[in-house]
Amino acid sequence: MRPDILNPLFAEISALKGIGPALARPLERLGLARAVDVAFHLPVNYVDRKLIDELDMADAGKVIGIMLTPVDHRASGNARAPFRVQAVDAHGNAVSLVYFGRNSAWPRKLLPLNEAKFVSGKLEAYGDNLQMVHPDYVLPPEEADTVPARESVYGLSEGLTNNRMRDLVGQALARAPELPEWIEPSLLAQKGWPAWRAALERFHADPTDAQARERLAYDEIFAGQLALMLVRQSSRRRRGVPISGDGRLRAMLKLPFAPTGAQRRAIGEIEGDMAQGTPMLRLLQGDVGSGKTLVALMALLNAVEAGMQGAMLAPTEILARQHYETLRKMASGLPIEIAILTGREKGKVREATLMGLADGSIHILVGTHAIFQEKVQYKALGLAVIDEQHRFGVAQRMMLASKAERSPHLLVMTATPIPRTLTLTYYGEMDVSRLDEMPPGRQPIQTLVMSANRLDEVVEGLARHVTSGGQAYWVCPLVEESETSDQAAAEMRAETLRQRFGDRVGLVHGKMKGPDKDAAMEAFAANRTQILVATTVIEVGVDVPNSSLIVIEGADRFGLAQLHQLRGRVGRGDKPSVCLLLRGNALGETSRARLALMRETNDGFRIAEEDLKLRGAGEVLGTRQSGEAELKIATPEHVSALVDSARDDAHLLIDRDGGLDSERGQAARTCLYLFEKDAAVGLLRGG
Repeated sequence: MRPDILNPLFAEISALKGIGPALARPLERLGLARAVDVAFHLPVNYVDRKLIDELDMADAGKVIGIMLTPVDHRASGNARAPFRVQAVDAHGNAVSLVYFGRNSAWPRKLLPLNEAKFVSGKLEAYGDNLQMVHPDYVLPPEEADTVPARESVYGLSEGLTNNRMRDLVGQALARAPELPEWIEPSLLAQKGWPAWRAALERFHADPTDAQARERLAYDEIFAGQLALMLVRQSSRRRRGVPISGDGRLRAMLKLPFAPTGAQRRAIGEIEGDMAQGTPMLRLLQGDVGSGKTLVALMALLNAVEAGMQGAMLAPTEILARQHYETLRKMASGLPIEIAILTGREKGKVREATLMGLADGSIHILVGTHAIFQEKVQYKALGLAVIDEQHRFGVAQRMMLASKAERSPHLLVMTATPIPRTLTLTYYGEMDVSRLDEMPPGRQPIQTLVMSANRLDEVVEGLARHVTSGGQAYWVCPLVEESETSDQAAAEMRAETLRQRFGDRVGLVHGKMKGPDKDAAMEAFAANRTQILVATTVIEVGVDVPNSSLIVIEGADRFGLAQLHQLRGRVGRGDKPSVCLLLRGNALGETSRARLALMRETNDGFRIAEEDLKLRGAGEVLGTRQSGEAELKIATPEHVSALVDSARDDAHLLIDRDGGLDSERGQAARTCLYLFEKDAAVGLLRGG
């Protein structure tokens, strides 16, 4: 239960003064629902205000503060023209204060003639004259000293001004309590950081205060590290089932080639973990095509050999069905039963699967979130494999663990190579295996970048490719992060390509019904269609060896990791493959760097490190899809610099300083609640 001391800070945003329906909407768009969200809505920039007593053309472009006297109100007959207030400084120099909008009564009232006011805003040159459009402040002279010389600038949404945001932040900070210190004293002394509340106030007042920002970032990272440690501790205290298969099923596998050294190493680490009485918690990282599925199958067969069941969880129906078919193909001829369960399986088929799980006749289940549901009961679940881990949270991992009388061993996999610092930040409770070798036979992928202006040439090249028997993906651009507009872009592109290629063009997007999606994928896999137009729904899992060309439209709108994932759809057969990145014309510096790196390397781990620098942790890990909050305060640079210290500090707390029951531990408990990692406290109690 959240400590009472935090309750004022966690009040609904309606508890702040002056918030009506009109202001609630822009705040909602910014994700600010409570006072604590406002307190953690840190400034993104600042302006330095130059206080002057005489207007000067040399100050044009700067934010100034000055005493002015209005001398004339000038309204125009045109409703669209601005209302101007002519004003002079103490030396008689003139400036025009400009207000847009039809209501001239307000600036007349704000700036009555011949009455001195302190005015602040951005000074601009308008021809040979000076003007200030919508001044930030118009105050009586005696209130001039209330305007800060350095003012924080916040991320805003339409209908919300910076001044209003500053007022709300002030109210939220007034609710922030002084909290007991949770940082280890020698580390705090070494860094010279202020206390938590002081750091928050200082950074809102001055966004250049690096010490205050670093302290806040550290607190957030520390809360995350401590939470992961508690989850691990809780999991380790649970009783698992030691699993050591006899190897008979694995010996029956007919593999097209020998496992790589990296695969053998990962399989050995997993077998070692599964043989223990405490449940395995292992993350398997592998680049696109590095052979994670074989490693997962070996682990699942190890469980089945020991009389247990295995479950494999995928984030999407397409990927679940892909895994189902791949596992069945790899395990063909083995005396085991593999079943699938998604939201689509209904009626007798579903009932038969549920019965088979309960009586143990189904050995391996592949599925989506449907395998979490209450009615799904296993006879003896020994291993759970979760694919594309970044789309599942810690809480969901624990929910799956509750499906067995004793906690199953847990193997989580991702084809998104994750930088080391993020592995520590998000998966600190796990041991890590890396597949850093490619199986033999993977074809190198040539990556080309072309302007979208050359679309006709691209279509001609596509025609030559399909005429020679090849297949191709055409991925449509990310549009304002909206699935609907992505879908529209894909439908339009499919239509234009059909005018040239007829029914050889297939289409798949996230809004299609499951059976329609499967039919489109199956037609492409069977080579009944040669071109598959798609949104990023094909980002993971789709495997068509004959497809050796992928065209990614609007490539400059994608992140590096996503481009790399999409590129991994080709290069799966015996033909050389090409990834063609179509770019827009107005490329920013970041987009140029991204596309250049894609041309230069196929190394997913290097790409992940660069993507972290260019975009930030939340996007790299796809936390927007997972529903887990990304870091609000710490930047990738903070994570790199501070995660080791935070991890060590959390270890010290648990191993030396008495854990959560000590004095520092009680403070750390408050920190967990402050950063909403309190699920870890519940796990510790319930473990």
